[in-house]
Amino acid sequence: MASRRRLASEGGCCMSQRQLVIDCATPALSIALFAGEDLLGAHHAELGRGHAEALLPAIAALPGGGRADAILVDTGPGSFTGVRVGIAAATALAFAWGAPVRGFGCLDLVAAMVRARHAPEGDFPVVMVGGHGELFWARFSATATAGETPAIIRSTPIADLAAQLDDVTIYGSGAPMLVSARGERGLAVPLLPDARCLPLLAETLRTLAPTPNYGRGADARPMAAAAPALPTRSRA
Repeated sequence: MASRRRLASEGGCCMSQRQLVIDCATPALSIALFAGEDLLGAHHAELGRGHAEALLPAIAALPGGGRADAILVDTGPGSFTGVRVGIAAATALAFAWGAPVRGFGCLDLVAAMVRARHAPEGDFPVVMVGGHGELFWARFSATATAGETPAIIRSTPIADLAAQLDDVTIYGSGAPMLVSARGERGLAVPLLPDARCLPLLAETLRTLAPTPNYGRGADARPMAAAAPALPTRSRA
């Protein structure tokens, strides 16, 4: 990637000091190191799997070993493993460097990229691949606001969402899947979050707690809840 590139021309807000951005929530492994609005270095690759093994070497290859005054991490929703890998790495590095760590939402960043790259004329949906036959999705305004709040994310079965959304253009990693479920009706624009685009995100969307947002309830149940109740013997 280019060693130094301005993103201010793409409409980003200023970021102070050096900030490391980590995104492992999707098949993309995406990291970026900024000083103010200058991009000092980045790594963006669609791995599918293997984020845990690739993340730290990619950070170490950044200028100064990626060391930063603050860390921002994608909290999801997305891959269960990817979300946890990103947050765990961000938390560990923040402890080692004495730096604060904050989170941002996966769909919020993709929506900001849609506005910058595609300039939709009205409200638009962002649909990301979920799990167990479901898609994560939210609707966004075509115009970003300074006080923008994180999107309300829903997880919906593909068939149900295909019947529900009638937008002509669908954005996000789940867009091809949804358009296919609608009988190839509409235009799919696949997008994965890109850490290099974080300056496009409103400041209010970069202040989430660095805790996982899985977008849906846990699949596993505690052993006590899963086990059948044992018969009780009445006392005479």
